[in-house]
Amino acid sequence: MSTIAPSAPVRDRLLLAGARLLEEAGDGDVSTRAVCELAGVQAPALYHHFGSKQGLLDDVVSHGFRRFLAARPAAGADAPSDPVDAIREAWDIHVQFGVEHPRFYGYIYTPVGRETPCRVVSEVEAMILSTLEPAALHGQLTIPPAEAARQILAASSGVVLALIANSNESVDWELSRRTRDAILASITWPQADTPESAPTVSSTAIALDAALDSEGSPLGTAETALLHAWLRDLARPSKA
Repeated sequence: MSTIAPSAPVRDRLLLAGARLLEEAGDGDVSTRAVCELAGVQAPALYHHFGSKQGLLDDVVSHGFRRFLAARPAAGADAPSDPVDAIREAWDIHVQFGVEHPRFYGYIYTPVGRETPCRVVSEVEAMILSTLEPAALHGQLTIPPAEAARQILAASSGVVLALIANSNESVDWELSRRTRDAILASITWPQADTPESAPTVSSTAIALDAALDSEGSPLGTAETALLHAWLRDLARPSKA
């Protein structure tokens, strides 16, 4: 395997080397020595720029995820107008990234031997949470956004890993769609104009809590914190 062009900046060479080796690693590990040899640098250069091998590989997959998002059509006229459709689209983006980049995804969600989770996990969580905010503001969520985001991430990452495990077969996109729709049915209220879609204490509390986060509050810090706590208590489904 030829080394990366020495004219490139050291940091870029290390990122390119890490990405190439991670894509080719299969189920194996990527060694610090292999990265440095391919990049044409000594180990201290890697530690200087990234702190550790995990720091390098985290940056590799984070960069790959951002490039994947940047390559998609820009949000605008084609963006879903329905907040629930936007959640559905975010799920599909997450699953597509994993299926198209199985080595990267395997690194992200199989943290064997790592001290901390890959940074991309928090980036995906943030993307999902931001997508949930409009639905929360419209009173369409049955549970608080943070809890909904955790459920979506757990279910969608499980789907991706299942699809990757069956990589010798054609991608079962229907599995992803069925799982997605089941999760959405459990975290969102039915469509408008049905008896079940009428506002509830829980959905109203979730909407007001989200509005306080996005628009601020005229109350003081302590009063706002107390109001958030009350609203999150009210947002919990009744056990009656």
